[in-house]
Amino acid sequence: MTRTASTASPPAPAAEPGRTGKSHSRRRTPGAASWRDRPSRRITPWLFLLAPLVLLVTFTYVPVGNMIYYSFTDWDGVSPDRNFVGGENYTELFTRPELFKVFAVSLYYLAASAVQIVVALYFAAVLSFDLRFRNLFKGILFFPYLINGVAIGFVFLYFFQDGGTLDSVLSWFGADPDHAWLGSPESANTSLAGVSVWRFTGLNFVLFLGAIQSIPGELYEAAELDGATRWQQFRHIIAPSIRPVLSLSVILAISGSLSVFEIPYIMTGGATETSTFVIQTVKFAFQFNKTGLASACAVVLLVIILLITWIQRRIVPDEKVDLV
Repeated sequence: MTRTASTASPPAPAAEPGRTGKSHSRRRTPGAASWRDRPSRRITPWLFLLAPLVLLVTFTYVPVGNMIYYSFTDWDGVSPDRNFVGGENYTELFTRPELFKVFAVSLYYLAASAVQIVVALYFAAVLSFDLRFRNLFKGILFFPYLINGVAIGFVFLYFFQDGGTLDSVLSWFGADPDHAWLGSPESANTSLAGVSVWRFTGLNFVLFLGAIQSIPGELYEAAELDGATRWQQFRHIIAPSIRPVLSLSVILAISGSLSVFEIPYIMTGGATETSTFVIQTVKFAFQFNKTGLASACAVVLLVIILLITWIQRRIVPDEKVDLV
């Protein structure tokens, strides 16, 4: 009887203390570790920022610097000669009070901005809830903002002209069809401000709607369980959460009311006391060939807008809203 030799494998070595079976740790290769310390890795983010920074400097900061330089010269915009005159342009600007009277026209647009903020906030709050055809209404409200300002100016020019579309519609209800909507300063500025309400309400509407939709839905559900009405949800949930966006809209409204240009320039050309500060600046540069004075006006307008923005930020500082 033959005897079979034992072929049992030797026992596995015992695991080292501190290790549990399979090790999940990976060894770092020398190349990977050294790549993180290479200077090229630190430069890579700046390479992605290079193109936008070049465009920003080329088309924003360089023109602003040239504008400030031109404001201290007597350049006419055509001649290659630019004689340095110091602060004469600013002296002329501040010693002629009639040049600042055009800011009274901005009050019409400032009032219109308040109206459009209220209207946009109302529709954003209403359409944030589940309603039928709300996507259709969103498109209708935002569509005017997509139209070119020049096209809007020509459309409403025929809308407000004597015997135009508005007079034809009002005549159906027995109103006087021969009203000159752009004939008097009050009527013209009110009509132009109304056009700005129609055009820019969509922008504020989108800003408010985006802020409202970022609110967690659990807050609405908890409010409904507590029996809160729509007004109470708006007052205690929506209003506090959109405070930063509302502050931004106010800044845009103030700066926009001071720099109105397209609509009044196309519809009236600044006639019937509808000229704004920007229209006046453009006339200095291209009608009277006073580019130096026009540059000084642009610098003053820029400083006024920055000052108002700074004051507004100091009065109403940003507050971190935490509703969760």
